[in-house]
Amino acid sequence: MATVNKNLSEYNRDEIPNGADFKVGIVVSEWNYDITGNLLKGAKQAFLDNGVKENNIIVKHVPGTFELPLGCQILLESDEDIDGVVAIGSVIQGETKHFDFVCQGATQGLMAVNLEYNTPVSFCVLTDNNKQQAIDRSGGKHGNKGVECAIATLKMIALQEELE
Repeated sequence: MATVNKNLSEYNRDEIPNGADFKVGIVVSEWNYDITGNLLKGAKQAFLDNGVKENNIIVKHVPGTFELPLGCQILLESDEDIDGVVAIGSVIQGETKHFDFVCQGATQGLMAVNLEYNTPVSFCVLTDNNKQQAIDRSGGKHGNKGVECAIATLKMIALQEELE
């Protein structure tokens, strides 16, 4: 496996756009909050480390991963100044097909919000086979996907501003 014992959240700050003029949202699922809370901490810290002002980081909670698309849509509709959003969730494989439906719905819904609102919405949804994989990707040995998605959001906001 390519990610074995690698922290994928390390980045060169010199290559990241300064977010001082950006306003960002984070929509986070309350389900599996021991995981999503760590992803939230990582995303928020990455925004702060790259210049986004604390008062320009809007955090909203939704019950679960399936509710992320609507949560992002409501946030974007309520505040037209938001430049990008990180959608944070964690779905761990269980014994039924529920996992598949939640993952598919969240994926398609978040993509639709991206395109409909012409606003970067980063997909920070862990879809792991077990709890340990989620731990490893939410601040464990593979880093913190919240950090990675915050950085992706900053890059996409900068790209959009550059091309508009």
